[in-house]
Amino acid sequence: MNQKKMTLIIILALAAGIIIGMIGLSLIKSGDSIKVHDEAGHAQGVQLYSCGMHPDVISDEPGNCPICGMKLTPIKGSTAAETQTTEKKNGKILYWRAPMDPTYISEKPGKSPMGMDLIPVYEGEEGGGTGNILIDPATVQNMGIKTTLVQKRSLSRTIRTVGVVKYNEKNLYSVNAKISGWIETLYADFEGQGVRKGQPLLEIYSPELVSAQEEYLLSLKNFQQLKESPMADIRKNASTLLTASRNRLLNWDIPQQAIDDLEKREKITKTMTLVAPANGVITQMNAREGAFVKAGTDLYHIADLSNIWVEVSVYEYEIPWVKLNSPAQMELSYLPGKTFSGKVAFIYPFLDQKTRNLKVRLEFPNPNLELKPDMYANVYIKTTNAKEVVVIPAEAVIRTGERNLVFIKREQGKFEPREVKLGREGENGLIEVVSGLFESEEVVTSGQFLLDSESKAQEAIKKMLEVKNQDQSSHKQDGKSLNDMDNMSHETEQAPVSKIGVQKQASKKETAKHLDHNHDSFTLYTCPMHPDFVSDNPDQPCPECGMKLEKKKDISANTQLYTCPMHPEFVTDDPDARCSICEMKLVKKEK
Repeated sequence: MNQKKMTLIIILALAAGIIIGMIGLSLIKSGDSIKVHDEAGHAQGVQLYSCGMHPDVISDEPGNCPICGMKLTPIKGSTAAETQTTEKKNGKILYWRAPMDPTYISEKPGKSPMGMDLIPVYEGEEGGGTGNILIDPATVQNMGIKTTLVQKRSLSRTIRTVGVVKYNEKNLYSVNAKISGWIETLYADFEGQGVRKGQPLLEIYSPELVSAQEEYLLSLKNFQQLKESPMADIRKNASTLLTASRNRLLNWDIPQQAIDDLEKREKITKTMTLVAPANGVITQMNAREGAFVKAGTDLYHIADLSNIWVEVSVYEYEIPWVKLNSPAQMELSYLPGKTFSGKVAFIYPFLDQKTRNLKVRLEFPNPNLELKPDMYANVYIKTTNAKEVVVIPAEAVIRTGERNLVFIKREQGKFEPREVKLGREGENGLIEVVSGLFESEEVVTSGQFLLDSESKAQEAIKKMLEVKNQDQSSHKQDGKSLNDMDNMSHETEQAPVSKIGVQKQASKKETAKHLDHNHDSFTLYTCPMHPDFVSDNPDQPCPECGMKLEKKKDISANTQLYTCPMHPEFVTDDPDARCSICEMKLVKKEK
């Protein structure tokens, strides 16, 4: 009896071996390689190929590059286990963060400000490990990657510009005669002459002045006679007349000393002397000896050059750095090696319409009169923000035009791409980060463009493997053999290799479903975050953010659909539309 059971077991084992061998031969004949899956269902041992000139072109089959025609070469270490960029941890959840904004962190699950579900960050994934890419340490060393710590410090900047020396308008004076007459003597007789306050400038003869002096002497004599009068009204009238005569002379700018001398001499003078109102130089002179001048005529313009202005222009992007009383330095070409120190005195509230620059006025002391109006000078304005901010080297930022990216170094050869918002750019190549980074994080400063290329490549590989896993899962659920699905795949057109990632052949389940589609209408789907992307496949994720598509509209089954030759997952009923991924012109989609 035992011998019969043993014989039966041997026969069954031989039969099972024959069946397995036949299945393996059928797989080989159909062109599919046998793949081993791990516990998570990821395919292992998938060899990928890329173009040496266009590394973003990736395929899981050998062939030629669709761009340059070069032969594709195998990618070293391109199995799913090595390209899997994220690993779900079974450990402790540290916090929850927004998928589109890594700076938004919460202690418990919920919704982000954009309405998206927060994702957990496990221990070892600090800072958003879900976006990490894994690179072999030897590859990191060969790429020459350098990093630096994110610091929090005050940011400074020196604005370099060219200025023009100007008069200090607060120290400009005008000398004019308040009476008409003839100039008899000139003491200051040329432009550029230096004068001091109270220095005589000219003498002017005026009949009005002579009459005013005679009137003053009569008023003085009358007051002296009546000041002892017993009648108060007479004393008051005499005093009032004397005061009015003196004020008349004072209002004509007759110095008080000249009036006192007139009282002592009791004899009128023929001319009146005009004196300088301040220290300075004569910048304009309209007085000539013997000339007749009317009341109100400007005779001299005097400028005090002990303090001067310098006007400079700054660009629009430098405006946030300019503050009142910021220190400034100036150098002149004709005084090499000498530096003048001043400050920002005024910032004009408008821009120049033609140059789009902002004018700034600086103020400099000029005790030795070395700074002369209309000189050109090299100016340096030094500014520092008052508070400490998060700063990184400017070379760490990848500027795409629409957003700014940096790479954060994590443990065990992991690097995390992160979008940041930038502020002002300071000296020494430092730039302010308004949001997106934390102090003491480590950013990549050299080799980040290679990391960006590697990130796109690994993302494309990951998407390819996910499509394969979905296909294989669908095959198992439908209960169809691999040979039947392979025969069905010959009825569909294989998608070409994409420049921005892997575009694999559509899943055989979906192909069969579209071939057997006999409904009266189609449904188009779109991404809620990127409405430009349209597809007729509800299981197709958005290529931009990976979100699940939502229903857009229903169309008739007879409607002509259009698709992109490079991205067949993009499907729309608008013939004038462009592919939202590569902006190529669409072609008709075969029904």
